[in-house]
Amino acid sequence: MTGDNWEADTRASYDTVAESYADQVRGAIAHYPYLRAALAAFAESTGGGPVADIGCGPGEVTAHLNELGVEAFGIDLSPAMIALARRTHPGLRFEVGSMVALELPAASVGGLLAWQSLIHVPDAEIPAVLAGFHRVLRPGGPLQLLFHVGDTSRLKTEGYGGHPMKVRVHRRRPERVSAWLRAAGFEVEAELLLDPAAEVPQAVLFARRG
Repeated sequence: MTGDNWEADTRASYDTVAESYADQVRGAIAHYPYLRAALAAFAESTGGGPVADIGCGPGEVTAHLNELGVEAFGIDLSPAMIALARRTHPGLRFEVGSMVALELPAASVGGLLAWQSLIHVPDAEIPAVLAGFHRVLRPGGPLQLLFHVGDTSRLKTEGYGGHPMKVRVHRRRPERVSAWLRAAGFEVEAELLLDPAAEVPQAVLFARRG
């Protein structure tokens, strides 16, 4: 996989696994109290207006945020994921789009969330992605990221029911992601490390547009 085709590979992979992925994550939030707490904190910190869930997949997190009283909508690279999200949550807004080139007006969202969606973005693209997040957020708007913790990158060729995939999964240290955020104009407010003894922990970063 090269830096030139990672988006096409990611789109095709998630189009392929959309149904089985949705089956796996359906209702999963109910089993993770710390993730629910992170979403509740995010919902409380938004200042009103629409909130973008970037890399929304089948829309589970988008729907949960709406249940918390947030006007959330979802964007995902995979048309199959968006079709699933629209079928499953017909009252909510979902759009196909790329985080590398968000088609949202400047300062148009009151909050932005990206859970496990930056994990497929190459290092070289991260500053541009975060600059885009900064552009579309209103001043003071919250940003929440969830990602795998580590120092490695691996090519994933199969997943979610054994279907073929071709995506590179990047594990990153919270301090590295925090440095990228600060360089993009964000203030990092908090960090939550989930299951630190696991082979692959996860981290949640809470930041705000400066």
